[in-house]
Amino acid sequence: MSEDAAQSARPIRTGDVLHLTRAASPQFVRPLILRVVRELTDRHTYHGWTWVEGYRLATRGQAVAKRELFVLREGLRWLPTAVPDRQRASCARKAGTPR
Repeated sequence: MSEDAAQSARPIRTGDVLHLTRAASPQFVRPLILRVVRELTDRHTYHGWTWVEGYRLATRGQAVAKRELFVLREGLRWLPTAVPDRQRASCARKAGTPR
């Protein structure tokens, strides 16, 4: 199975961060980073396409706008999700590291 085929077969999950470009839809003339809230599976679409609901992320990763987007699954690119600084600091304190 090729990498592209594996990506399009991968389930879309809450918390995934997607890089959306023209490969995902012609509407993305400017690439967009989206943190997924959910895939909207109750909507009927064309084969290979899906609706996703999520938040558009700004450069520093903060959510700036809620969006519902119609995308081609084959064009989705998953980005690694980083642990927010607040959560990372909380984990360090639990481990006994001073603030």
